[in-house]
Amino acid sequence: MTHPDLTSTLAYTHQNHDRFLQELKDLCSIPSISTSPDHKDDMQRTAEWLAAKLHSIGMTDARVIPTPGNPVVYAERKSTRNDVPTILVYGHYDVQPPEPLELWSSQPFEPEQRGENLYARGASDMKGQVMASIDAVDTVLQNGALPCHIKFIIEGEEEIGSPHLRDFLVANRDLLACDMALNPDAGMVGPNTPSIVYALRGLSYFELRVYGPKHDLHSGSYGGVVHNPAQALCELIAGMHDSNGTVTLPGFYDRVRPLDAEERAELARLPLSADHFQQETGVSELWGESQFTPIERVGARPTLEVNGLYSGYTGKGSKTVLPAWAMAKISMRLVADQDPAEVHQQLLRYLEEHAPKTIHWEVTPMSGGAPCITDRNTRGTQALVKALETVWGSRPVFKREGGSIPVVGDMQKILNADSVVTGFGLPDDNIHAPNEKLHLPTWFKGIDALVHFFYYL
Repeated sequence: MTHPDLTSTLAYTHQNHDRFLQELKDLCSIPSISTSPDHKDDMQRTAEWLAAKLHSIGMTDARVIPTPGNPVVYAERKSTRNDVPTILVYGHYDVQPPEPLELWSSQPFEPEQRGENLYARGASDMKGQVMASIDAVDTVLQNGALPCHIKFIIEGEEEIGSPHLRDFLVANRDLLACDMALNPDAGMVGPNTPSIVYALRGLSYFELRVYGPKHDLHSGSYGGVVHNPAQALCELIAGMHDSNGTVTLPGFYDRVRPLDAEERAELARLPLSADHFQQETGVSELWGESQFTPIERVGARPTLEVNGLYSGYTGKGSKTVLPAWAMAKISMRLVADQDPAEVHQQLLRYLEEHAPKTIHWEVTPMSGGAPCITDRNTRGTQALVKALETVWGSRPVFKREGGSIPVVGDMQKILNADSVVTGFGLPDDNIHAPNEKLHLPTWFKGIDALVHFFYYL
């Protein structure tokens, strides 16, 4: 399909900037907080608002589909041509709680524009990204025939782990059938650096408990003859890394794909030096596997982190107690092709080999998700490369994301569809924090880029 001159098409977008912004404000005004049952009606209201909006731009099948939790919004519109791909646009309409409210400069659900930024809960994560996708499709539909088949799936439970989405994908596999998915739930490394995420780390999360005496003991009477569970736990955790920061669980790296020279060169294009990480975190020195750069460590290497520790007396003052038990929350970020179930077994083997006979222990799996990686040369990815380069005037960078977006892996497995992952949020957007914002000039350019993307497909 020949790519048309988009001058008149993009003129529609630019003429409707004010409307697009007002509709985003309207959407951000609804407190769609998925973690709170008090906002159940707001979740339904948000889903109905989105379905109505999708219907108004010309989607022929826009509806709210119930789930055991919050509803899913679905919509589709077919092209008049048969020889074009089907793209499934993913989004979520739920948001994080706004607390602590006293740290907001304006009300979280009363969107306020200050300078070039729109401040509101969900403005960046991810109502702004959802509306950028809808506005791009609106632009395309108002200016001729669709260059591809388009479907939308917008869920309402991403911020609580998408507990019902996987079953929804399985039950609606035929409805959601597509050639590829567009997921704008990522972001850019800077306003002048468009970005594409091609790999996401998975997650294995556990609670480890170590037990010693049958109850807390007087540390003076029993210290020195009873192995303190807190000490034993710390010793076990300390042994989970060697002096280079390499994880010591048996077999932990067996499935990890090595980085080749070309991919390392691509990652090196990211403007994220060691100085950047030090400035962002405030640490005096970085830590980790010395043979890998910081950007490789946070995206292309698996990790093991202690997320929390608890044992004994933690109140004010002193209490000389030898605790009966100790607990740690431990998570592993995984890379392709690691398996969360295998990592669970690796943790158990480590404990079986290293835990002393003076204590006993138990591991409880808490949550997990598979890592995923996509080919950077797929049709969808290359269309997005060209679209971003057209709008920003520079080639986008490819990024491995250190965090997890489980739906990408689920779509890969259940729908056999790779995702093109991007987004137009910025690192300083304060997502999940007070004063969440969206940089509007970047957002408007993002709409333009998605218009180009649909045509370049």
